[in-house]
Amino acid sequence: MTKVLQIGAGGVGTVVAHKLAMSPVFTDIMLASRTLAKCDAIAAAVKDKQGIEIKTAKVDADNVAETVELIKSFGPDVVINVALPYQDLTLMEACLQAGVHYLDTANYEHPDTAKFEYKEQWAFQDRFKEAGLTALLGSGFDPGVTNMFCAHAQKHLFDTIDTIDILDCNGGDHGHPFATNFNPEINIREITANGRYWENGEWVTTEPLEHSMMFDFPGVGERKAFLLYHEEMESLCQNIKGLKRIRFWMTFGEAYIKHLDVIQNLGLDSIEPIEFQGQEIIPLQFLQKLLPDPASLAPNYKGKTSIGCLVKGTKDGKSRTSFIYNICDHEETYKEVGAQAVSYTTGVPAVAGAEMIATGKWRQPGVWNMEQNDPDPFLTRLNETGLPWHVKDM
Repeated sequence: MTKVLQIGAGGVGTVVAHKLAMSPVFTDIMLASRTLAKCDAIAAAVKDKQGIEIKTAKVDADNVAETVELIKSFGPDVVINVALPYQDLTLMEACLQAGVHYLDTANYEHPDTAKFEYKEQWAFQDRFKEAGLTALLGSGFDPGVTNMFCAHAQKHLFDTIDTIDILDCNGGDHGHPFATNFNPEINIREITANGRYWENGEWVTTEPLEHSMMFDFPGVGERKAFLLYHEEMESLCQNIKGLKRIRFWMTFGEAYIKHLDVIQNLGLDSIEPIEFQGQEIIPLQFLQKLLPDPASLAPNYKGKTSIGCLVKGTKDGKSRTSFIYNICDHEETYKEVGAQAVSYTTGVPAVAGAEMIATGKWRQPGVWNMEQNDPDPFLTRLNETGLPWHVKDM
């Protein structure tokens, strides 16, 4: 019997729960979050669609002692963290204290500072090694699958890699004037931060959305993509040998940019508390309450996502450029698991990564980013479980 504990019951959590129920690896599943009603609703949907019973529990992921108690009482082989990135450190600490392997899909973000980085998670390296436990960081799509595409390129397609451009396009339409595809607070903080890319051993900082380019995305067509900072670059620039430059690009439509400008001009993206009618509120958290829940977008979502890595380098002495990518359809993912494609593309790799740990294919004690593992078994599993990937030589 292989047990798994999932913490987090949002849009991605819905996908993870369904895919765990479909997994040939896990036989006993528990879903926990701060709001038990959300867990019960997902469990009922999983029972209806997959015919599998999953247990539910209430837990405050910010409370280490409470989380340790839940982990020890259930006894999972691995914990999947699809809660908020603010909770990564407390959940890693809880897993260490309870003696269980750990996996997340996004790196730690400090609640009071609009930045995200791996430094504080990498600091757990020695403790996880000494405990004989594995912590797998960023097993979503980007980060996650994009890291695996880069590892696959390094292992199979190139002798030397010079540049990588990670390109993320959501070509779908949810019918709302403005909405975010995952947690609005995390999403807006990410997009309104300064851009950053790595070149010749140094980080280069840009203004938010300062640089853009047109790219022809397979399955979607030409879209304008903007340069952002994204966390997978922080580890990839260290682990892809000989790399000279890595950048990350994401597409946004004109309406999205227009709304974002208004939000910033009004100060609604601020994370500094303000006083309102005798209460202290954070503008960005208030804005989050006004926006649609990302999970609610799924029923009316149409179109596709197209995400991949444009890799340039050499093979057998000749220049080579390859685009390694996946296309995912919003309507198809809704039919399968009741979620839109942005949640699906994050949730499926989380389960595949957990399977790698549970089966021992990836179980080196310590704290690891995705590309530090063998890409072959993971990418094979990805093809089998709903995210087929392709290589296009340019």
